[in-house]
Parts: sequence; structure tokens; C-alpha cells
Amino acid sequence: MKSKLLLICHPNRMRHSLLLALGLLFMTFTGQEIWAAETDPPTYIIVDSISIEGNRKTLDNVILRELPFRQGDTISLDKLAETLQWAKEQVQNTGMFREADIVYQNWEGESNRVHLQVQVKESWYLYPIPYMELADRNFNVWWVDHNGSLERLIYGLDFTHRNFTGNRDRFQLKFNLGYTRRFAFSYELPFFDRQKIFGLSFKTEMASNRELNYLTKSDKQEFFKDEESFVYRRFRTTLGLSCRPGLRITHRLWFSYQHNQIADIVAQELNPDFFLEGRSQQRYLSLSYNYAYDTRDQRPYPLKGELITFNAEKDGLGLVSKDRNALTFHARVAKFWPIGERWNVAAALRGKYSAIRTPQPYNDNRALGFGDNTMKGYEYYIIDGLDMGMLSTSMRFKVLQKRINFGKIIPVERWRELPFRIYLGLNGDAGYVNNPFDRNWNTFSNRMLWGGGVSLDAVFFFDKVFKFEYSFNHLGEGGLFLHFNMNI
Repeated sequence: MKSKLLLICHPNRMRHSLLLALGLLFMTFTGQEIWAAETDPPTYIIVDSISIEGNRKTLDNVILRELPFRQGDTISLDKLAETLQWAKEQVQNTGMFREADIVYQNWEGESNRVHLQVQVKESWYLYPIPYMELADRNFNVWWVDHNGSLERLIYGLDFTHRNFTGNRDRFQLKFNLGYTRRFAFSYELPFFDRQKIFGLSFKTEMASNRELNYLTKSDKQEFFKDEESFVYRRFRTTLGLSCRPGLRITHRLWFSYQHNQIADIVAQELNPDFFLEGRSQQRYLSLSYNYAYDTRDQRPYPLKGELITFNAEKDGLGLVSKDRNALTFHARVAKFWPIGERWNVAAALRGKYSAIRTPQPYNDNRALGFGDNTMKGYEYYIIDGLDMGMLSTSMRFKVLQKRINFGKIIPVERWRELPFRIYLGLNGDAGYVNNPFDRNWNTFSNRMLWGGGVSLDAVFFFDKVFKFEYSFNHLGEGGLFLHFNMNI
């Protein structure tokens, strides 16, 4: 029988012993339990107040919006460490801070009220820098297929402010020369209402090129170039509305207008299917919806959590012209599992489905080879089609985690410390593209594809990722590939 004894301390040892004996005798005959004078310790804390330290530019309400608790909330003690870690990840995933931490202070024992302090180190927000990027899909295509030609560089001025008014709003003004002549302006405000749920975005862009990818042959891009005139012009303007009812879920709605033009020689001779039916221009309105559920711990290089996205886009609303008619669905499910302190496993499934089963314009019939939809070992190839499915897997081992302090050698205080992590990865991909209207010029569609290899991944600060990969494909072709994401 479990018992809790009432212990009464007294200088007289005999009296103390007598009382103890009487207590035991009483419990023996009555079966009653004598309760301890002290109650059980509290199993929760109360968030008494919240303060923020280190945010010179970012407004407090932007950071408070990311926290999974508010002043006055109750947090279970067995969930406290997990909740504070979640809050830290949410703050870091805004992209506004190099580092973030949540600590508790002034813990009052009697009331169990705790003061929580958010400690942040802000990133560099303003990038009024000369701008340069590759015209090609990745570094390897530029370096190998085009011999690192300087004519395929896009350069100019990129004025980007990632925290324009301190509200985590992004302002960007871009002017490019070189391979692509471009002028672009965009502004994104994450929230404008009191509840910080609804946001707005706007973007407009004009661009022109003297060279154009007009066809896919042998699963590679074919180009046409005119030294005297522009062969590809495009204009696009987009208005967006976002809704973020919680920390994990985001809804986005975009309405856009697009006008594209190509040279007559492309439309009439090289590829009449570029815009279909030998058209030299394409005008249409589009409406798209995106849903995202995101629990990843660190979005640029996740180690745990999951990501679920769904996108539906209707191109051609019948209000401007009938140059475009498509209804396309995209979906992605990604999962990340930590295994111990150093090992991590990742898997992602991506898919595309075209609901309108008619031939689509060449430029809008992309499946694999662009952006995140690139398979390991297929960096030099593109696969076009109405539908596609792709599975990516990776197992990673953390080799090293360090922090370098450069001291006063670096004049900018925010860059004096360089935290970084190094991982070794084992990767494997599989995919399939359905292209019912292929001209038999390509062999990678309508068959299973697989590829994989090993990688060395370097993560600097929180969001700068460099990947050095050796990968091969189903043909046995192998090579060393470089991928990087500066998250600017």
C-alpha cells in the first residue's frame, strides 16, 4: 500500500518517534492515507510576458506573429522544450534572421509564471548590388553544353530589400542586360489586416531575348539566335492575395495577364507549335490557387517535418483571347526524418496532371528539368509532357558543424561569424513523364527514368546551401554537378 506520511520535526526525538508509530498504527487499522502537506508541483507554466531582443529593423509584431504562444497562454511542462524549439524554427524560417533563440527568464515558483525572451540576430536585408545570373537552367548546362560562354550571362542592377518597412515586406527592382533584357518590379506584403492573416503581392515584368529555346530534340534544348533583332518578347503582370490562418497553413490566389511574342521565323518555320497553329503571339489571363502545409524545421535544408503543396492553374479565361487553354494541377508531398543526432532521411513525391487533354504550346508543356523538378543525373536534359511523377530520396550524414569568427577583419558586424554545416548524402530519384503528342524526337518520355549518386552539402548561416553532387542516370552517364541556393 502506497502511503504519504505527515512528518513533524521536533527536538524531542521520543515524541517524534511516538507520533510516527501512532501514524503507522492508524493507517494499519483504518486503511486511511495521510496526505503530504505539500501539494504536487505544477505541470504547466503561464507565459507572463514576452520580450524581443536584437531586432533593429524588424517590428515586434512580425516576430510575435510567428510564435505558437501568446501572453497569458498556458504551456505544459512536458511540451515546453518542444514548443520553444517550434517557436525558434518559425522565427528562423521567416528568412529575416541569421540566428534565433527562445529563452525563459524570471520563473516565479509560486505562480509558475515565466517571462519568455526572443533573441534574434538580423540578416542583411538590403541588396543594392550588381546582379549576375546564368541564362541556362543550371551551372552544368552553361559550363558543359555552352562552354561557359559569357554571352549567356544576365547582368545588371538588382535592388532588393527583404524587410522594406520592417514588416517582412519584400521590395524588388531589377534591371538586366546581357542575354536577357529585363525590367521587373515586385512588392509583397505578408499581412495588412489587424489579425495578420491576409497579405498582398504585385509583380510586373518586361523581358526580351535575341535567342530562344524553340524545340526539344533528343531530350535537349534547341536554340535559335538572331544577332540583329529580338526573337522573344514577353510581358506579365500579377496580383496576388494570400491567407495564412495559422502558422502551418497558407493559401494563395493569383490573377495575372501575360502577353508573349516570337519572331515569325520561329512561328512559321522552326516550330509552329511554339504557340500552336503557327501563332506569333500569345495573350491570356490566368487564375491560380496554391495551398501549402509546412512543418519543416528549416526550409532551405530541412532535417525534420513535412511539406504538402497543391496548385491548380487555369490558363486562358476566355476574356482576352483563345490563345491558351489549359487546366493544370501540381502536387508535392515531402517528409524529413531525423535518425539520431547525425543521420537524416528525406523523401519527396511530385506530380503534374493536365486536365485538358489536347496538345499544349511547346513553351507551356514542361515536365522535368526545370527548378525543383530536376532528377539526379538528368541535369543536361529536359523532358516535356502533359503529366509527370517524380520520387526523390536522400540519406544524409552530418560530418561537421562549426562556427568561424573573423573578428574585426570583417567590417560588417552581421557577417563576422560564419556558422556552417557539412553533410554527406546518398541520393536516388525515379520519374515518369507522359507525353502523348511527342514527335518521336525524344526518348526519355513515356518510360521509367532513374538516377542517383552521392553529394557533399554545405549549409552556411541558416539559408545558404551549396551542393556538390556526383550523379548518374539510366544511360550510365555520370558527372559532377553544382547546385546552390543563396535565398536572396
